[in-house]
Amino acid sequence: MSRLVTPLLLSILLLVGCQQGEPEPSASQPRWVKTTALAADTAPTLSLTGVLRARYETPQAFQVSGQIATRHVDAGQVVRQGEVLFTLDPSDLEEALAAARAELDAAEASVAVAEADLARDRQLLEKDYLSRQAFERAELGVREATTRRDAARARVAQARNALAYATLRAEADGVLIEVSGEPGQVIGVGQAVARLAQEGPREVEVNFPARLRPPETGELLLDERRIALTRREVAGAADPASRTWRARYRLDAPLEARRLGDIVEARFPLGDSEAAGHFRVPVAALDERGESAQLWQIVDGQAQPLAVSVERITREHAWVSGEALEVGQVVISLGTHLLTPGMAVRPLDEKGAP
Repeated sequence: MSRLVTPLLLSILLLVGCQQGEPEPSASQPRWVKTTALAADTAPTLSLTGVLRARYETPQAFQVSGQIATRHVDAGQVVRQGEVLFTLDPSDLEEALAAARAELDAAEASVAVAEADLARDRQLLEKDYLSRQAFERAELGVREATTRRDAARARVAQARNALAYATLRAEADGVLIEVSGEPGQVIGVGQAVARLAQEGPREVEVNFPARLRPPETGELLLDERRIALTRREVAGAADPASRTWRARYRLDAPLEARRLGDIVEARFPLGDSEAAGHFRVPVAALDERGESAQLWQIVDGQAQPLAVSVERITREHAWVSGEALEVGQVVISLGTHLLTPGMAVRPLDEKGAP
């Protein structure tokens, strides 16, 4: 029995040692990857989403400071010109008006006294009982009192206007797209408490990639309708956060059954210079794990990253640009989120691929 057991144990030990010495297949063999060739962007148009805006969107603010007493409107409410939106507590303004009126009464009394003194001095001057210098001083007194009365009248008018400003009214017909003021809130002069989108022309606001200059014309896509767009303005600088250019386009036809803030689709023509240097790849080929987007290429059997700039993305494709990109260049199109620099890879279209 011992003669049979000993050779059997030796065979088992040799077999285990051979298995431990063999390397893992995944560590020694390259990973098979799917590849695709870069295609030049020959599309003559660019499709972007935009936001429907009013031509005039004006902040509504009080011309005097104070505490909000009442609020009469809510966001989304349609208002007419002159309709009351907010009111302030008028206590201080009423007191200011009363003080201005009291100053005016005192100034008018001073004018009456000065004019009476001037009339008496004129009679004395005619009888040579008063010097010419004293009479001229009386004339100047009347002029000074009159000036003070005029100033008091102006202060009364200002106080009356300030009291009227305690009621904020809509400056035009439209819809309130934002209302932020609340009763009890203390606001300053010019602090917006609502934003009014006035009735009238409508526009489309579109954000373009930083590398593209917003074109002069375009078209709005609404189901079966196509409405021509004409560029009205472009922001003076690109947005520092999104690196996009904000542009506003006028609609050349009236737009009905659409609300402000609706997301709409617009299409714009691209010139040859704008389309040059852009390449289309499957969206799965785009790797955004790092600080910037990148593609992966195969260099000497190893995966290496390739930095790119993303121009636009759809559900199936991405349009990218980069100095090292060229038409027909082969990049990895699937599984890029699993790659690391220097990883051994082999394309699936290579001979002998599984």
